[in-house]
Amino acid sequence: MNKNDGMNYAPKGKVNRVVDKGEFLFAAIGLDHGHIYGMCNGLTEAGGELVAVYDPDPNKVKGFVEKFPDVSVASSEEEILENPEIHLVASANIPADRSPLGLKVLDHGKHYFTDKPAFTKQEQVLEARRKTEETGLKWGIYYSERLHVESAVFASQLIEEGAIGKVVQVIGTGPHRANAASRPDWFFDPEKFGGILCDIGSHQIEQFLHYTGAKDAEVLHSKTANYTFKDHPQFQDFGDATLVADNGATFYFRVDWLTPDGLGTWGDGRVFILGTEGYIEARKYIDIGRDASSNHLYLVNQEGEKHYELSGKVGFPFFGEFILDCLNGTENAMTQEHAFRAAELCIEAQEKAVHIESPVPR
Repeated sequence: MNKNDGMNYAPKGKVNRVVDKGEFLFAAIGLDHGHIYGMCNGLTEAGGELVAVYDPDPNKVKGFVEKFPDVSVASSEEEILENPEIHLVASANIPADRSPLGLKVLDHGKHYFTDKPAFTKQEQVLEARRKTEETGLKWGIYYSERLHVESAVFASQLIEEGAIGKVVQVIGTGPHRANAASRPDWFFDPEKFGGILCDIGSHQIEQFLHYTGAKDAEVLHSKTANYTFKDHPQFQDFGDATLVADNGATFYFRVDWLTPDGLGTWGDGRVFILGTEGYIEARKYIDIGRDASSNHLYLVNQEGEKHYELSGKVGFPFFGEFILDCLNGTENAMTQEHAFRAAELCIEAQEKAVHIESPVPR
């Protein structure tokens, strides 16, 4: 796992199988983003069997097979889609293409698990809503900065236990290192990736809804800017937004592609959660200037102050729960409404954003 490259950041956890061999087979289609490795890691650790992969780029397939040597290489999408033994298709193709692929997957009677952002346009979410209602199949979304980060998972557990009372505000920061020279052309095209608030902002809005227990929220204000990528004038390297939830909780988040090379990981992602009886800070990937390890959580409540180091201690329950949801028709991992509403709010924040015109900073 490369801690300096967010595009290829693929956490590995403990094996915790929820199904027996042969009970849940899945395949991968579309390897444009390295998140596919984390998605497949999570599913296999929960007992899923990765049986096939397809991408039109043989170099991407070669790299994938090196990581998952037991997988069979399919000759086409159709070979996977028409295989009746495959339960689910996972994909991290170009964001604008994720929804069209998902419609095809569900039409072939399979569940779908896609990287975020799952959609770049509101019309795509509407189509996906109709398709899931029509088929009864799952359209899972890999909101990895909560689902695949142990400090973020542990924060959920503390909140559920009442450690900080009722959550009233969340602040999220999602800085990323751009590594621009290694990025494909689509990375710089908002029509392909949806814009910064739709893309990496999706992690932030999803965790806000989750930690506050909200069903819905309103985007009050949002902004985007391109401070440094003047060779790509349509790109956005900064974005922020303010939201208020239907239960009164508030939210501010910032996302950017401005992480300096001197940081020991690809981004200093954090979440601050304020409750009526205490507060939590999760330092997801590094504790700067102090400890290069990830998954530090700080808790302050009526009982005192605590610091937790959580890597390798919590696990990633989403993947097993999601597999069982697919098999049993339940919604324990994440409700379909939550997944879709978070996606809609990200697109809304992007569409409403005031774009700041600014010269290159001195």
